[in-house]
Amino acid sequence: MRFRDRNDAGRRLAASLKHLEGERPVVVALTRGGVPVAARVAEELSAPLATVSPRKVGHPWQPEYAIGAVCEDGPLVEAEEDLRGFDPAWLQQAVLSARQEARRRREAYGGTPLESLLRGRTAVVVDDGLATGVTMRAALGAVREAGAERTVVAVPVAPASTAEALQGEADEVVVAHLPERFMGAIGAYYDRFDQVADAVVVRELRDAERRDSDKSLTSSS
Repeated sequence: MRFRDRNDAGRRLAASLKHLEGERPVVVALTRGGVPVAARVAEELSAPLATVSPRKVGHPWQPEYAIGAVCEDGPLVEAEEDLRGFDPAWLQQAVLSARQEARRRREAYGGTPLESLLRGRTAVVVDDGLATGVTMRAALGAVREAGAERTVVAVPVAPASTAEALQGEADEVVVAHLPERFMGAIGAYYDRFDQVADAVVVRELRDAERRDSDKSLTSSS
């Protein structure tokens, strides 16, 4: 299976999540790539849209290789590396930088705080795909800390091994496409996989807020 772009992936993913409509879910997007996917899911489920910004901590010699991930607050989630082998001063600075970027994104995007949306509700945590799953694990920690009663991981594509590992971290894992052999990069499953700009994230959040406001006005009239 291939996806035209993140919007197409979100619509296809939403078809596998219809069983959640009765739970009054909140869709939580991992920024930035997960936002267009999550926005289409939120539309289909008539659900609020929020964001969380886990940031990977890259290997000092290979920054694209994640050795861990953090959100703005909360613990460092380790990947497969034993972090005791890294220089403590370097690791402390790398974690600080990741947290600062997570904070910058929250302040830039605005939107409703997770705590006011999630307490006692189902959080559908959406990204544009999974590889190792380390940033998703950090995101799950953040939504649980915000008070979510139930967590559902929902992504268009992931390796079977990662999806299986996350079964122990979330109440449910939904993957639209589980390839027999994962090609190593999420973008390999998309025809178009451009970087998502901050402005796109802000626009999607504002559009979702307008939909929620219009829905509230309609139901009260």
